[in-house]
Amino acid sequence: MDDINLHYRFLNWRRRIREIREVGAVRYRERFKRMLRDGDVLSYQGNSDEVGCYVAPRPLSKGNCYFEVTIVDTGVRGMIAVGLVPQYYKLDHQPGWLPHSVAYHADDGKLYNGNTVGQQFGPKCNRGDRIGCGIYLESLEDGRTTVLFTKNGKEVSLQHTIKILLHEDEWGRLHDVRVTGTLLEYVGKGKSIVDVGLAQSRLPLNTRCHYYELEITDAGEKCYIALGLARRNYPKNRHPGWSRGSIAYHADDGKLFQGSGVGDAFGPRCFEGDVMGCGIMFPRDYILDSGDDSDDGDLEVWPKQRRVQNELYMNDEDEEEDGEEKEGSKVMVFFTRNGKVVGRREVAVPAGGFYPTIGMMSTGEKIRVDLHPLSG
Repeated sequence: MDDINLHYRFLNWRRRIREIREVGAVRYRERFKRMLRDGDVLSYQGNSDEVGCYVAPRPLSKGNCYFEVTIVDTGVRGMIAVGLVPQYYKLDHQPGWLPHSVAYHADDGKLYNGNTVGQQFGPKCNRGDRIGCGIYLESLEDGRTTVLFTKNGKEVSLQHTIKILLHEDEWGRLHDVRVTGTLLEYVGKGKSIVDVGLAQSRLPLNTRCHYYELEITDAGEKCYIALGLARRNYPKNRHPGWSRGSIAYHADDGKLFQGSGVGDAFGPRCFEGDVMGCGIMFPRDYILDSGDDSDDGDLEVWPKQRRVQNELYMNDEDEEEDGEEKEGSKVMVFFTRNGKVVGRREVAVPAGGFYPTIGMMSTGEKIRVDLHPLSG
């Protein structure tokens, strides 16, 4: 029986390594349900009671801030919607129905902004009409931007300012870190080793979401960037890996830190443009001892919003908690660099699970984080 379990773990490990090596290709991947794409033509493939939805592989950006859709056929009811949604939007809902989405609906000319009840907005659209959608990037401020819609090249009269997704609802704790979409920016003092900027995910890794990545978009002054896993409520002024209940791969020296301020030689250093990843190879019979009422980690259900701790420039230091914290079963934690596995380490999971945790510590550091790179 032991031989069978070892063989299973080996096969499972090989499968997950293949997934991670392919992650660079799937990081920007289109998602669709009840839709057929043939070149640049999308066709609805469901019945009249089911929603079909298509999400493009890349978000709007400075170089690509507008797109258009031409209605080739309205079908039976012409219930076509064009707009903007988060990357992991539920595909059985029309754009605009769920939070952090907005869409112009062709059948009634209404604007839906995170609600199933629309607002009167513009004219209805029919076969041959072109519907366009774009954003004014220069207006991006405090998580808000102006979204515009067009019909046949003419702007619909009412521009609409909406709150775009900051992804703060994916983070349980933010200290000296500013979040804008998937971009995390260090905003701490960067003067000493206690000036750590910390971002900890709201949910721990689990068997359905076992891996995450960050891309270094700006290395800052020293590239003091650490990616790893930590216990819930990890001290905010300690880099991941420095205190108990944590493990992390540090970009500046390529060392692995596991509950200690002294690291071990582990892998190559990482620089601007590099992608660092961290994941867990869970045993087949793994059960998380959550010890709380954490939400289900279903990737298709957008997490419930909670108040995010985001404390800037606080001078008080967190003290290590007294007493030993209960540890669970052992798992294999692995790290990657640019899609290739750097190494792995067997560690005991702290009570409540291992939470994706990122640290930054020098001025100018910016990273882009994907907490679900292997999901589609």
